[in-house]
Amino acid sequence: MELVLPKPTLITRSILLNALGLALVYFMPALSHMTALPLYYAEPMRLMIVLGLVYTNRANTLLLGLTLPIFSFLISSHPSIAKASLIAAELTANAVLFYYWSGRMKSVLASALISIAVSKILYYSLKSLMLSTGVMSGELIATPLAIQVVVTLLLSLFIWKFLPAKK
Repeated sequence: MELVLPKPTLITRSILLNALGLALVYFMPALSHMTALPLYYAEPMRLMIVLGLVYTNRANTLLLGLTLPIFSFLISSHPSIAKASLIAAELTANAVLFYYWSGRMKSVLASALISIAVSKILYYSLKSLMLSTGVMSGELIATPLAIQVVVTLLLSLFIWKFLPAKK
């Protein structure tokens, strides 16, 4: 006798993904300190957006993009509210742009790459403005660009490989 589990519903997948996202944001500082690794290089919040794109729906993915950075600020005061707002704008733009381009382009991989790249350009443009006006302090680019390129490629390949084909 074979045990056949029911396929998780969209609501179940959304709840599980949102809980995973909140747990990841909640425990990321502790995990980074325990391992002494800069885990933020892997862009965990963008990873949650990518998982949202693949396994849930547009509304849930946008909800993750808007709320994960703010949740992180509220529970750990990190990043600052200015940077959390920038990250929320970047992640939300990433999702919106992916949905826009994936509806107009034949290549899911190109849609993923372009949406991430353009959302990063938006982030750095807004961050530059905030740095120049004194709203924020620090350096413009904290994560090495080579690492960002590798993470962008890996996340885009994940979307390309696992996003269900359009009917």
